[in-house]
Amino acid sequence: MIEKGAVLPMFYLPPVEYFVKLNIYKPDILIESEEHFPKQTYRNRANLYSPDGVLALTVPVVKGAKNHTEIKDVRISYDFEWQRLHWLSLQACYRRSAYFEYYEDDLAPFYEKKFDFLFDYNRQLLEFILKAIKMKVELNYTPTYEAEYPTMADLRHSISPKKENDFNQKPYLQVFDERQGFQKNLSIADLLFNQGPHAVNYL
Repeated sequence: MIEKGAVLPMFYLPPVEYFVKLNIYKPDILIESEEHFPKQTYRNRANLYSPDGVLALTVPVVKGAKNHTEIKDVRISYDFEWQRLHWLSLQACYRRSAYFEYYEDDLAPFYEKKFDFLFDYNRQLLEFILKAIKMKVELNYTPTYEAEYPTMADLRHSISPKKENDFNQKPYLQVFDERQGFQKNLSIADLLFNQGPHAVNYL
C-alpha cells in the first residue's frame, strides 16, 4: 500500500485542478476503482467554455446505475446520440482555439466508437490526455474499497461541481474570454486546446 500520495476518482475529461493534483502527488497516485457510483459529479460530466458561457456535458448512464452500483459496472447509455452532441459541442467551443486541429484526429474516435462501461471510457480518455500533455503518471487502481486513507490525501470528493471551489488558478488565454472573462477549473480539454504542448508547463 502506498504510504503517501493521493487517491483520486476517475472523471470524464477531468477539470484542470485534477491534473494539478496529479502533478503534485505523482508518482504515488491511486485511482478509485471500487467505489459505488455517486451522482452529479465529474465522473460523467465535464465543463467547457462555450460562446454562451460554461457548458456542462454529461455522459448518460444506464438507468439503475444508482448509488449501489460499483463504478466499474456503470454502463453508458446510448438512448440518444450523446457522442454526436459532445463532439459537436467540442467543435463549437474549440474550433477557433490554437490547438484543436492538432488533437482532433486522436480525440474523434472517443465520439465514434461505442464503449460499454463509463470507467473504461474515462480511463482511456485520461490515458490519451496524459499522453497529449506529456505528463508521465503511472495509473494504479484501488484493489478494494476503503472508507478512509489515513496516510494519503483523499481527493475522492473534494473536486466537485456542487462545491464552491477555492482552487487558485492563473488565467490563460481562452477562446471566448473577451465575452465573459476567464473561467477557471474547466475541463482539461479547455487547457489542452488553448495551450497545446505548453499545457504541462502551465500545470
